[in-house]
Amino acid sequence: MLAMNLLVFFVAAVQIYSVAPVIHTLNYFETSSQVAKLPDYLEVAYVDGVQIQQFDSNHRETKVKHDWVNKITQDNPHFWKRETENSIRNEQVNKVNIEIAKKRFNQTGGLFTSECPLVKFISCAGVHMIQLMKGCEWDDETGDVDGSMHLIYDGEDFISFEAKTMTWIAAHPQAFITKLKWDQIDEYNEASKNYYTEKCPSDLKKHVSNGRDFLTRTELPKVSLLQKTPSSPVTCHATGFYPITSSLFWRKNGEEIHEDVEMGQTLPNHDGTFQTSVDLKVEVTPAAEREYECVFQLAGVSEDIVIKLDAGSILSNARIQEEQDRKKAVTIAVPLVVLALVAVAAAVLAKRLKSKQAKYSQASVSTDSEPISG
Repeated sequence: MLAMNLLVFFVAAVQIYSVAPVIHTLNYFETSSQVAKLPDYLEVAYVDGVQIQQFDSNHRETKVKHDWVNKITQDNPHFWKRETENSIRNEQVNKVNIEIAKKRFNQTGGLFTSECPLVKFISCAGVHMIQLMKGCEWDDETGDVDGSMHLIYDGEDFISFEAKTMTWIAAHPQAFITKLKWDQIDEYNEASKNYYTEKCPSDLKKHVSNGRDFLTRTELPKVSLLQKTPSSPVTCHATGFYPITSSLFWRKNGEEIHEDVEMGQTLPNHDGTFQTSVDLKVEVTPAAEREYECVFQLAGVSEDIVIKLDAGSILSNARIQEEQDRKKAVTIAVPLVVLALVAVAAAVLAKRLKSKQAKYSQASVSTDSEPISG
């Protein structure tokens, strides 16, 4: 139940790294938690939205997700040793940070008291989480680079760092102590700026060069119409596409519509592709079938995928269940659930940053962590 609650929390929305085609990103997502069945610490890295590596506290070594990622060791044979050491160090720092944050927020009350309302049940029950998005971006046309860090504690913005301005931004009153401390550590700030604007972009450029064929590929999706009940909205669902830069929308009589339309989430699939959906509130009548159609557009592909509204092609709950049974998609192993949680958490953090461009940089990656102070 707790894992499901976390998944619901993470699935707030997506557009992971929705950036211009010439902007490349290297992002690390750290999740430190006290959640049962989740590793104490997970760290995943993405290049242009594609997962390239993973570390977790159960296995304690960095695992590569694609063969081309290993090419980076041609220039630096000790690259993965360094990455693993950094992850272990970050794991220890984040353990300390959770304990510091618990004291900072005075999280010692009992359940369902005035000090611990129902909305804070998970935190008060002793389950706490730190999420960190760190990374850099590189414009391969202008050569511009930038980087930043964004930290969230128990689902709330805490503090962030902008590399170009070397500015710490306290997003929560309890973070001002941390901001004051880190503002005064010149060596830490310089090391952070050097990492985000030099070391991280250097690694990013190597990954982009090594994985260019994979990262520039195009995969078209399967597009289906779904409906839970005859009175439910009709969902247009596209899955299996790459890259993430895409559009999915409904048209009426040839014109894109927004009324009675609800956009779904863009989520990562286990194979590195993506899925998204869009709902339309409509009564499926012969007249509506003549008027409405769902359209999918993918960056770099000139021809649209168009699916006409057709009652005969809509998959109902029963037909969806039949397909799931046929594919034996009945159980999901815990490790896959963990990966899904991390991937979606990454998506949510990315959107949080995008929605706050006036305050935070668009991308974020990794230097040695520093405790948030007691």
